[in-house]
Amino acid sequence: MKKLLVSAALATGLVATLAKADDAIELRVMGQPMATGLIQKNLEQPFFEHLAETSGLPLKVNYKAADTTGIKDTEQLRVLKSGMFDLISLRLSQVSRDEPTILGLDLVGLNPTYAAGAHTISQYQAVVDKRLQERFNTKLLGLWPFGPQVLFCNHPISNLEDVAGLKVRVYDQNLAKFVESIGGVPIPISFGDVHQSLALGVIDCAITGTSSANTAGWPEVSTHMLPIGFQLGMNGYGINLNTWNKLSDQQQATLQASFDQLVKDIWGYSEDLYKESLRCNVGEKPCDNLTSYDLVKVPVREQDLKTVSETVMKVSYPTWAEICDQSNPSCSAEWTAAMKD
Repeated sequence: MKKLLVSAALATGLVATLAKADDAIELRVMGQPMATGLIQKNLEQPFFEHLAETSGLPLKVNYKAADTTGIKDTEQLRVLKSGMFDLISLRLSQVSRDEPTILGLDLVGLNPTYAAGAHTISQYQAVVDKRLQERFNTKLLGLWPFGPQVLFCNHPISNLEDVAGLKVRVYDQNLAKFVESIGGVPIPISFGDVHQSLALGVIDCAITGTSSANTAGWPEVSTHMLPIGFQLGMNGYGINLNTWNKLSDQQQATLQASFDQLVKDIWGYSEDLYKESLRCNVGEKPCDNLTSYDLVKVPVREQDLKTVSETVMKVSYPTWAEICDQSNPSCSAEWTAAMKD
């Protein structure tokens, strides 16, 4: 009789274990491209690989870096809405073609520092989140920056005015309009194609974060770096609402807390990487975590800073507002109201 009771207990425990396994929520995750560097490698990927364990949530996480999926980063919102992936590390500038409201987070000249970027997010994230939920069935779990997006050229320059006539890689419409305003020729090229494009002379310059450029080897095919931040390179985590709604209120709170900590960690790590990559790209020390190069560091003039800061209301905002209001009639009004608070 005792043997029967023990066997029954074991069977009950096995059924409970199997039921628990069956109840696990699959989380198909698209991360940042591996080519973007250390934030993806050292923070993002380990976070997702250990998320079920660290959060205690019944998750089965399948993480893939964006550049291993065969999916273009410009398609991320559509992919997320379709349910092909449950959660995506959104490349916000790239997906802004589908939802221009997003660009209000990082207009050219709006976020010259990390502190300015954090303030913009605190004011405007809720507006973007609401729009993504309505149009793409996507909830924002957090926003973070790669860091100041600066200029790399394989053509001698001594200031921002020297960009006139040069072909410059850009990644969103707002940046393209700014490059036009200073006489450059904007060329939209995906991040992974920039190295070859610089090497072959398809473009003369390209804009990205200093650490991403270092990891991707841009200084191998560049000669000059102008370290003036045009944008902060905002990115974010979006989860399909169908997936989110599978979680209980407590599970949602736990998952959100996990992402709050990840985003906090990335902000600090991003700023440290920015400082180190500025040094590494021009051969200064210390340079412990990145590759040391010997780019010419172009001095940033007061006039250059003034040009970028003034572009917000002269170029960036009016250009963006016109486009955004066409797809979202309350877009510019909501941005103005949010940024005034």
